Amino acid sequence: MNHTSPFSFLQPLLQGAAARAQPPQWLADEARQRLVLLLNHVLMQEPQAQARLARRQASVIQVRWALFELHWLITPAGLLERADPQRTPDLVLSLDGHTPLQVLRRVLEGQRPPVQIEGDVQLAAEVAWLADNLRWDIEEDLARVLGDVPAHALAQAARRVLQALRPLLARAVPPGQGLGAGT
Repeated sequence: MNHTSPFSFLQPLLQGAAARAQPPQWLADEARQRLVLLLNHVLMQEPQAQARLARRQASVIQVRWALFELHWLITPAGLLERADPQRTPDLVLSLDGHTPLQVLRRVLEGQRPPVQIEGDVQLAAEVAWLADNLRWDIEEDLARVLGDVPAHALAQAARRVLQALRPLLARAVPPGQGLGAGT
């Protein structure tokens, strides 16, 4: 039985368009700032995570993925703020050149995207601990705004949507497209 998508001929076009697509600078800056706010929100819910990062204060982490780069400075409070891109990073995390669909598929399968790590080993260990132990409780945040019952209903609906997306992504981005067991 043939399991290829009838739209597989579009994949090279979409990958090429995604590689050339650049958001306006103001939008990229705003997205970076919102990401820092979200990460700090999640960090503030976990004092142990803040304490671990506070030990590494003044360190700079650079995250690279295709055309995107993020530079974060660890504050004395164990939070993040945007760092000067000209400053030499203590740790560089480079996501391998997968498309957003491939990364999304891996995340939905419960896998981490492949990352190349360069720099401070102890800082890399702290970041790995954060990746393993820090979770955003979206349902709890929604409950503060909407109430418990609507938040639970929205979270259930989101889980069902994610369950439905898993097989669709598996067909749209076959494992042979850079997501095999060895990558």
